[in-house]
Amino acid sequence: MKNYLIILISFLWATAMFSQDTNLNLSLQEAIDYALEHNRTALNASRDIEAAKKQKWETTATGLPQISASADYQNFLKQQVSVIPAEFLGGNPGEFTEVIFGTQQNANATATLSQLIFDGSYLVGLQSAKVFLEISKNAKEKTDLEVRKAVIDAYGNVLLAEESIKILERNISVLKKNLNETTKIYQNGLGDEESVEQLQITLSGVESSLNNTTRLKVLAYQMLNITLGAEINTNTTLTDNLETLTSENIKLELLNAEQNIENTIDFKIAENDKRSKELLLKLEKSKALPTLSGYLNGGYLGFSNEFSFLDSDQNWSGFSSFGISLNLPIFSSGMRSAATQRARINLEKAKDALTETEQQLKLQIASAKSDYQFAIEDYENKKQNLNLAERIEKKNQIKFSEGIASSFELRQAQTQLYTAQQEFLQSMLDVINKKATLETVLNTINN
Repeated sequence: MKNYLIILISFLWATAMFSQDTNLNLSLQEAIDYALEHNRTALNASRDIEAAKKQKWETTATGLPQISASADYQNFLKQQVSVIPAEFLGGNPGEFTEVIFGTQQNANATATLSQLIFDGSYLVGLQSAKVFLEISKNAKEKTDLEVRKAVIDAYGNVLLAEESIKILERNISVLKKNLNETTKIYQNGLGDEESVEQLQITLSGVESSLNNTTRLKVLAYQMLNITLGAEINTNTTLTDNLETLTSENIKLELLNAEQNIENTIDFKIAENDKRSKELLLKLEKSKALPTLSGYLNGGYLGFSNEFSFLDSDQNWSGFSSFGISLNLPIFSSGMRSAATQRARINLEKAKDALTETEQQLKLQIASAKSDYQFAIEDYENKKQNLNLAERIEKKNQIKFSEGIASSFELRQAQTQLYTAQQEFLQSMLDVINKKATLETVLNTINN
């Protein structure tokens, strides 16, 4: 019994943990925060920063002391024979005697300390490593902005689908009621068949739209989950609604926001590209400078005809040396000059790209502000149009029930209402998305 309870409690705990992992309840801001922590693109951008930090130290370490050690063992299966004059060993002049120098086996162990004393390319490399780290940080910032905008788009699409389904279901309910009443009137001989058929056509079209929107809602949730960095089939619940978000995202002060181009992420990236091209030019120039390095090593040699190197009485001979190496480039047949000129050309291109980026950003900001202002104005306009369409449809409902308006006139009013409903929903989504676009361009996040 005790074991059974333990198993049951473990199962319930695991189920609870699983439910927590597969259920999300998120406001828009919570969804953005979740994505910045779990979105795979954002995670990789963070990893790029860590990799850049490691590369920076890797570059720095090349100019610091380096210690290496090596051990070698040789066993001559057949030793090399040399010849010397035989008279050296008491033989006849003019003759030669074969001799073997050295032992059949030898071993040595060496440790070396090396230090770079001067290298112009190393100094440039240190500066480049800092710039590379800054580029990675800028890439992370841009990725976060894009992830934020993608979450807002995906979140809004889900809300749009949800609201569309509610409106379509409400429209279907009204249409079915009208169709039922009109059918009874027709069956009693007080109406015409065309009125029934017109309502059937309208109902069929709205039901088709509902089925399509229901399918799109599933895809919208899956796209949101992917953007969040969650599993595609995670049960995600949105706690914000479209109308509230629209009201919160009408920020007229954004239209007067200062156009500080230098703070935009695209300008920072272009500026870093120019800086990297300047360093590449310095690197090519530094290759004409001499390099100076030094070393200190020491080790031991052991000789024997038998493998006795692990014996305590093995004789080891020590050695050590110190040296400095100077490398002075003198003539490269114009190779270094061509590389320097190529780097200078790339720098000029980067300068032009920076200027062009600055001009494009000014245009993008102006365009984004215009689009955002239009979205706000269009939202107010579509809101008024919806109110008018609802009144017109209601009047035609009354006229139709009293026999004053035809079924065709009623269908026109209903179609106009359905169009106004969808346009109003889309206008709310446009306000949210256009604000996100403007904030992304300005690199100004106002929650």
